[in-house]
Amino acid sequence: MEMLLSTKGITICLFFFVLSLAAAIEIPLSVSQLPTITEQSHTQVAYPFDEDFTIKCEARGNPQPTFNWTKDGKPFDLSSDPRIVTTNNSGTFVIQNRGIINNFQGKYRCFASNVLGTAISEEIELIVPSVPKFPKEKIEPLDVEHGDSVILHCNPPKGIPPLHIYWMNIDLQHIPQDERVSMSLKGDLYFANVEESDSRSDYCCFAAFPRLRTIVQKMPMTLKVSRLKHANDSGSPNAAVTKANFIKERKPKLLIPPESAGSSSSVTVIKGGVLLLECIAEGLPTPHLSWVKVTGNMPKDEPETENFGKTLKIDQVTAADEGTYKCTASNPMGRAEHEFHVHVEEPPQWLKKPEGGVYSVGTNLVLLCEAIGNPEPSIQWKLNGMPIDGRTFRGRISTREISLTNLQLQDSAVFQCEATNKHGTILASANVNVLNIAPLILTPDGENYATVVGYSAFLHCDIFASPAADVRWTKDDSIEPLSAFHYTLNKNGTLEIRDTKKEDSGSYACWASNSVGKRAITANLDIRDATKLVVTPKNPRVLKSHSILLKCQAEYDSHLKHSFKLSWRKDGDELPVNSTEGGRIILDRDTLFISSVLLEDQGVYKCVASTALDTAEAEAQLIVLDVPDPPEDLQLSENQNRSVRLSWKAGASHNSPVNESIIEFEENHWEPDTWQELIRVPGNDTTALLPLSPYVNYQFRVVSVNAVGRSQPSKPSLRYATPPAAPDKNPENIRVEASEPNEMVMKWEPLKPLERNGPGLEYKVSWRQRGVETDWNEELVKKHSLSVRNVPTFVPYEIKVQAVNSLGSGPEPNITIGYSGEDVPDAAPSGVSVEVVNSTLAKIFWLGIPRDRVRGHLRGYKVHWWKTRSMLDGKKHHPEKHVLTFVGERNYGMIPGLEPFSEFHLTVSAFNSRGHGPESSPVFFETPEGVPEQPRFLRILNFDKDSVTLSWGLPKKANGHLTGYILQYQIINDTHEVGAMSNVSVANHSALSWHLAGLSPSTKYKFYIKACTAQGCGKAATEEGLTLAQGTYAGIYEGISTQGWFIGLMCAIALLTLLLLTICFVRRNKGGKYSVKEKEDLHPDPEAQSIKDEIFGEYSDSDEKPLKGSLQSLNGDIKATGSADSLVDYGEGEHGMFNEDGSFIGAYSGSKEKGSVESTGSSTATFPLHA
Repeated sequence: MEMLLSTKGITICLFFFVLSLAAAIEIPLSVSQLPTITEQSHTQVAYPFDEDFTIKCEARGNPQPTFNWTKDGKPFDLSSDPRIVTTNNSGTFVIQNRGIINNFQGKYRCFASNVLGTAISEEIELIVPSVPKFPKEKIEPLDVEHGDSVILHCNPPKGIPPLHIYWMNIDLQHIPQDERVSMSLKGDLYFANVEESDSRSDYCCFAAFPRLRTIVQKMPMTLKVSRLKHANDSGSPNAAVTKANFIKERKPKLLIPPESAGSSSSVTVIKGGVLLLECIAEGLPTPHLSWVKVTGNMPKDEPETENFGKTLKIDQVTAADEGTYKCTASNPMGRAEHEFHVHVEEPPQWLKKPEGGVYSVGTNLVLLCEAIGNPEPSIQWKLNGMPIDGRTFRGRISTREISLTNLQLQDSAVFQCEATNKHGTILASANVNVLNIAPLILTPDGENYATVVGYSAFLHCDIFASPAADVRWTKDDSIEPLSAFHYTLNKNGTLEIRDTKKEDSGSYACWASNSVGKRAITANLDIRDATKLVVTPKNPRVLKSHSILLKCQAEYDSHLKHSFKLSWRKDGDELPVNSTEGGRIILDRDTLFISSVLLEDQGVYKCVASTALDTAEAEAQLIVLDVPDPPEDLQLSENQNRSVRLSWKAGASHNSPVNESIIEFEENHWEPDTWQELIRVPGNDTTALLPLSPYVNYQFRVVSVNAVGRSQPSKPSLRYATPPAAPDKNPENIRVEASEPNEMVMKWEPLKPLERNGPGLEYKVSWRQRGVETDWNEELVKKHSLSVRNVPTFVPYEIKVQAVNSLGSGPEPNITIGYSGEDVPDAAPSGVSVEVVNSTLAKIFWLGIPRDRVRGHLRGYKVHWWKTRSMLDGKKHHPEKHVLTFVGERNYGMIPGLEPFSEFHLTVSAFNSRGHGPESSPVFFETPEGVPEQPRFLRILNFDKDSVTLSWGLPKKANGHLTGYILQYQIINDTHEVGAMSNVSVANHSALSWHLAGLSPSTKYKFYIKACTAQGCGKAATEEGLTLAQGTYAGIYEGISTQGWFIGLMCAIALLTLLLLTICFVRRNKGGKYSVKEKEDLHPDPEAQSIKDEIFGEYSDSDEKPLKGSLQSLNGDIKATGSADSLVDYGEGEHGMFNEDGSFIGAYSGSKEKGSVESTGSSTATFPLHA
C-alpha cells in the first residue's frame, strides 16, 4: 500500500475521464504485439584469457519472437560452428574460446521477428585481438657524432588500446628524459642532439597492453656517440668538444611534424574527446617549444602541455577549441614553426527519435526522426529491419518524417531510423501496434488497502485498452461517480484519497469501458489510527558525567502491532540496537539510557516509530552542562606602576553561561609556584583592570565559573614586574608582652610580602613613657619585635612602629599604649571573714588591695582553705590546702563541698598575670553537724515464716553524733504495686542488728535502714527477702540439714552465687545495672526519695556520683539561708573558674580527702557532697 503525507487539494468532480493509456502503460504480454529488443551487447573484446564470449540479444513480443543474426551485413548461421552455444527463445549466443577464433571478428546485428514485424539491434562489434609481439630482428648499432640528432624507433605491435610505451635499459631503469631527450606519442625516442653520455648498448622499448595483461620488449638498440671526426687531434679533449659543438650548432628543425608535411597540417578531433598536438625539434643548442592559438582565444582553462612542452593537450574538446594552433621551436641560432588547423567534429546525435505506441483502428500516424553531427549524418528509414521502398509503401516518406493515415490492424510494424556519418551510426526503433481490444484491468480484483488517518490512500486501477477507456470510481453501493473535495483520479486510473478520515473506509469499484467492451474491479479500504509519539523528558539538561534516561511513549493502532518498530537516532544518524561504547549507551526498546554523559552526547535525539502504514517521530534536545573550558589568549595592556589591564578569550561555556571570572596571580620571589586570588570579575566580562603592588614580578591566569563549577585555569600570561615604592602601610596589632618585671617587649604583625613595596624593609620603633615630657626613643629593627630592659614596673608607654624600605618610609604611624612588665602583688587582702551557710557551704568576705599594690592588671583573688580537725573525734588533720579562684575585682565568694562537723583555716591572696601576692592572716571557722551517709550494708541473717533478723553496718561518714537508726519495711511483688511502709525506731545508736517479727509467711519484703544525727537521717541501705511457707521451714531444715548431699548442694550454690556477683560487679563498673538496682528503681524508698529531693533539688543520681552542672540547691539549708547568692559567689579550682558575669567555667579542685572527686578542668563543676 503506497502512502503519502496528506495534502490540501482542490475540488474535483470525477465523471468519465478519458485516459491516454497507450503511452502510459506497457502493453501486457497477453496482447498481441510487435517484438521489442530488451537487451543487447555492445562492442566487445575477446580476450585470450577468457573462457568464452557472450553476445547478448533478448526481445519480448507476442507471438514469441524468433532470432536471426547477420555478420558484416551478411546472414550468420549460429549452427555453423560447434563452438557457438545458443539458448531456446533467446537470441543470445556464446562463443567458446577454443582453437583459432580470429574468424569470429566482425560486426553483428540481431533480428527479432514474429508475424507482426521485426525488431533489429544496434551493431555489435566483436574484436578478436592477436597477441602483440615485436618481430625478431637484428638492429644495427647507430654510430653518430657528438651534437647529431637521433631517432630510436619503437614501432610497437598492434593491440587493444590503451598502449603504454616505456624506454628502459636492461636493468629496467627508465631512460632519463628532458627537453633534449623525449618520447613521441608514437613511442619513438628523439634526441635533439646527442652527447657522449648517451652512448649505451641497451636502449629497450617496452610496450604494455593493460587490457591484454601483456608487456612486450623490443630487441635492445646500441647508440655510439663519438667526437667530431675532423676535430684537431692535437688539441685537448675539451677543446675538441668545444670545437665540435661550434661546428654542429644549428637552428631548430622540426622532426614532428616532418618537414615534408609543410608549414601547416589539419587535425580532426571528436567533440568531447582529447586533443593532442605534438611538435618535436632537433637542433643545437636544444630548442625550446612554445604554443600559441593563432585564430580565436585559448580555452578559458589554460591547456596543459606535456612531455617538456612538446605536446599540447586539451581535454573535453568543444566547438570553441576549433582553430589554428602554432608551435614554435627556438634556440639562439633561430626558430622553426608549424601550424595545426584543428577541426572539431562529432558523431550523430538525436534531436528527435521516432516514438511508437498503441494506436486504434482508423487513427493517423506520424513518425519524426532528426539527428545532428559533423559531418551532417544521413538518415535511412527501415521497416521491420529492411529499407523502405517508397514505391510500394502506402504512406508518405521523407528524410525526417513518415506518415500513415487510417491505420488498420495490418499496419502494425517496427519502424527503424538510422543516422550515420563517418564517426558512427545510431539507431532508433518505433513499434507501431494497431490494436482494437476491450479494456484490460491489470490490477487484481478485490485488493485490500489500508492507511492511517490524515494520510493519502491510493487505490490502483491499471488499465490497458485500445481505443482508450473511460474510467470512473464508485463507493459502496452507490452508482454515482465519486465527486468530493479530497478525491483525485490520476492518469493511470489510480484513485487518490487525500487527508483520509475514518468514514473513508469501505468498498470501492473501478469501471473501465471503451467501444469494444467494459470491465470493473473492486477494492477495500481500511483507515487505521495514526501512530503518536512523545519523548520524555522533552529537552533535558544534564551535567557531564551524570546519567540520563530518555523514554519514548508510543500510541498505535492495534492492527499494526506486528509491524510496529521503534528506533532511535542522534542528529539524524541511527543508533545501533545493541549497547554502544562498552555499555555506556544502552537502547532497550522504548528507552535510551546514557551513563557518564560526555560533551559529544549533546544533540537532538529522535525516536522514530514505524508501522506498515505510517511513520511518526518525536525528539528531545539533550543539552550537556559542564564547567567552562579554560580561557585562552591572555593579553596585557595599559601597563601602569600600580595596575595593568588583562584581557582574555572566554572558553566554551558548555550551555551554562559564565557568571564570574577569577583572576589569580603568582609571583616568583616570595612564594613561587603558589597561585593566589587577586580579584573576581562578575558576569561574562573578558577584561579587567588589575590593582597591583609595587616590587612584584607577576604572572596571571583566569578561571571561569558557571553554575556547574570552575574551569581549569588558563595558561599563564606573560610576566609583568612592577617598580618598587615606599611602603603604603605600617604594621598592625602592636602589643607589649613582658616576662620580667623590668622588661618591655614590643611586638607587631609584620608586613606581608606584597605589602613590602620594595627591598630593604625595616621597622622604625619609637617609644616613651606616657605622661612624661621626654624625647622619643627610636630604633630600627628587621624582625617584628623589640625588647627594652631596665624600665619601671608596670608603667604605661606610648609606642609607634613605622615601616621603612630602601625607597622611603610608610605613613605616620598611630600611637599605641602599652605597659611595661608586671610583678606579683606586694600586699594581702584584709578584713577576711567567714559566714557559714550550712554544714558544707561557707561564704567568704574580704577587702581588696590598693591598685598601686597590684603591680599589674588585677586578675582576681584566690581563697585557700584546709581542714585542721574533726569535731566528732577531735583528731587533728594534716593540712591539705584547697584553692578557689575568683576572677575580677570582687570582695566575696562561696566555698562549697566542705566536710560537716569540722574545723577549717582560710586565707585570701590577690593575683595578676605575673602570679599571686602574699596571703592574708589565717581565719578559722567550724561547720555544723550534717546528716549521716548511707550505712555500709544491710543483710538478712535469718528468715522464718513470720520474722526476720537484719544486720547493718555503720555509715561511711557519720557527719555528727549518731542518735539512732530508722528501720522501715513494706510488702512488694513483681509488679509496681507496693504495700504500706512500716517504721521501727532503733534508739540505740550502737545497735547494728534487729529481729523483726509479725511478718506474713511466704511474702516478699523490702527493708530500709537509715542512720540519724541531730540534723536528720541520711540515705537508706536496702535489701529484699521472702519469708518461708507455713510449717515447711522446720521440717525441711531438720530433715535435710544434716545430709551430706545437702551440704554439697549448698556449697555449689554458694560458689555459683559468688560467680554471679563477680559478673554483676564487673558489669556495674562498666555502666550496667544488676537486678537489685533494677528493683530499687522499680520500688523506690519514698522517704529516701523525699529526702533526696529536699537536699539535691533536680539531681537524681545516687550519692556515689558527683554533682554536675547547676548548683541551684545543694540542700534545704541553702534554700533557706543562701538564696540570695548566685553562682558568681562560687570560686574556681586550680583548673577552672567562674566568669565575672557568674557563668561557671571551672571546677572545684585541690587536695582532697579520701572519697572526694578531682576536678577535670571541664566546663562543669564537680563537688563531693556528703549527705
